[in-house]
Amino acid sequence: MAANALAVLVYLAVATSVVLLIVRLSNARGGPGGPLHDLPEAAFVQGGPARVVDSVLATMHADGLIGIGGPGIVVPLGPGPRHPVEQAVLAELAAAPHGALHTLRLAVMRHPSVQEIGNRLAARRLLVAPAERRRVVRWAMIQGFGSFVMIFVSLLVTFIVLDTGTDAPLPFIVKVIPALGIGIVSALICGAIAAGRVTAAGHRALLSYRQQFPYRTDAGYLVALRGLGALPDPDLQAQLITAARMPRTPAHRGSSSDDAAYAATVWCAGISGGGGGCGGGGGDGGSACSSGSTCSSSSSSCSSSSSSSSCSSSSGSSCGSSS
Repeated sequence: MAANALAVLVYLAVATSVVLLIVRLSNARGGPGGPLHDLPEAAFVQGGPARVVDSVLATMHADGLIGIGGPGIVVPLGPGPRHPVEQAVLAELAAAPHGALHTLRLAVMRHPSVQEIGNRLAARRLLVAPAERRRVVRWAMIQGFGSFVMIFVSLLVTFIVLDTGTDAPLPFIVKVIPALGIGIVSALICGAIAAGRVTAAGHRALLSYRQQFPYRTDAGYLVALRGLGALPDPDLQAQLITAARMPRTPAHRGSSSDDAAYAATVWCAGISGGGGGCGGGGGDGGSACSSGSTCSSSSSSCSSSSSSSSCSSSSGSSCGSSS
C-alpha cells in the first residue's frame, strides 16, 4: 500500500510540474506579436545587438556619415544622425580615444538605444526577455534531472519492496516509469523550445518584413537580414569581420559608457541555433552581449571560430561578438 501511495505521489508531482512548465512556456512565448517597425528591429530579431550595430555602421558608411579605414579606424564625415542608434555611434565615437572600430562596436552594442530595441520587441512578444527565458529553461532542467534521478530511486524502492517479500502485481519501477518518462521527454522538448529567443510571432514578423522589401539591396539591409557575408563592399566587410572577431578585454570599454547605466536587460539573441547562449553565427553576425546585469566585466574571456563565438565571465556578464 505504501508503494502504491508513493507511486500516486510521483504521478501527481510529475503532472503538476509538466503543467506548470507548459504554462510558463506558453506565457513566455505567447502573445499577439505585431509587425517590425524599422530595419534595426529586424536586425535585432535576426541577430541581436551585434547585427543592429553592424547594419547601422554599414548604412552610415554607405551614406557618407562615417569613414572606416585601416586598421579599423572610424572617423565622422557627414551630417548629424537620423536614428537613435546612429546618434549612439557618433556619441561613442566622439568619446573613443582612438576611434577603434572594435571598441566603438562593443560600446554601441551595450548602449541603451540598442538595448531598448530588444526591450520593445520583448514587450510585443516578438522576442523572449533573457531573464524570462532562463526561468523556463531552469524549470525544464530541474524537472528533467529530477525525473532522471527518480528512476534510480524507484529502482531502489523496487528492490526494498521485493526484499520485504511484499506481494505486488507490478514492480514499483514499472508503475512509475511512464510518469518519469513523460517528465524527461517534456522537459527536453520544452527546454529546447524555450532556448530560442525569437517567438513564433517574431519569426512571422521577420518573414513579413523580408517580403515587404524583396528587391532592397542597400548595405544596411543586406547586413541586417543576411549578415556581414552579404556586404557588397569587400574592404568594409573585412574591417567589420576583423572587429567582430577581436576578443573583448577590459581595455575595450567605451569611455563614455557608465556601467551603472546597463543594469537593465542585456540582450544576447540570435535566430540561428535557437539563440540559446552568448554567441552568433560567423557570417550571420549573431549576438553580442551575454545576459546579465551589465555588459562589462573585469574578468571575461571570449573565443571565436569561423562559425561561432562565445563569451564567458567569472564576475558578471560580458560582451562578445560575431563576424
